[in-house]
Amino acid sequence: MNKLEKLKNYYVFNDDCFEVLKKIPDNSIDLILTDPPYNISQYSTGNMKFDWRADRNNDLAEWDLVPLQPQSLVNEFKRILSPKGNIFVFCSYNIIGEYHKVFDPEFDTFQFMVWHKTNPVPNFRKSSFLNSCELIISCWNKGHTWNFTNQNEMHNFVESGICMGKERIKTQDGKYLHPTQKPVSILKKIIKIASNENDVVLDCFCGVGSTGVAALESNRRFIGVEIEKTYYDATIKRLEECKKGEK
Repeated sequence: MNKLEKLKNYYVFNDDCFEVLKKIPDNSIDLILTDPPYNISQYSTGNMKFDWRADRNNDLAEWDLVPLQPQSLVNEFKRILSPKGNIFVFCSYNIIGEYHKVFDPEFDTFQFMVWHKTNPVPNFRKSSFLNSCELIISCWNKGHTWNFTNQNEMHNFVESGICMGKERIKTQDGKYLHPTQKPVSILKKIIKIASNENDVVLDCFCGVGSTGVAALESNRRFIGVEIEKTYYDATIKRLEECKKGEK
């Protein structure tokens, strides 16, 4: 990875992102679009039991139990970002303050988007609000890429359903492979706003590769990092299918 200029379409590492980030050249990434763990498993109440339907799994995954500090990302993100680059990071209410504290002093602008999920997981007991919104922090410096054509496109509010149907990657027994797979439509919207064709998009927590699919379908190049082998394998399969579709 000494010469990112030679990157044709994509490269995905099955490795620890904190090790891979150290190897990425300075100022070489045009868009960082990633979805790190939210660390919300600590608030889980476990499985919810019902008499009239199957239990609902209220947990995420073991990897969400490992604390992630935004401080551990900011220096490398700042180093590898190109002068025209942007950063978009999915996060949750419990950690957005930490992102603001460490990212805001390092960039000219710190803002956020709200993704409204039109089909959130139901709250059968009506004990609280539906979890129908996710936050996406966004950072940039002067001279960043920004592809808006009119004011209506500039709202920091995007809307879609959660990833369902044929798009959702499943295991052989029909279960969801990744608990928080993002819809490609939302990722493509961000990619088209915040990068140009042939730019390099990085997702260092790439899960099952949705950002990579969105990047390739938008004629961008992609670098992904995923430590979980099952997710990595799913990513490679999806990106190979994208590549075949281009021919």
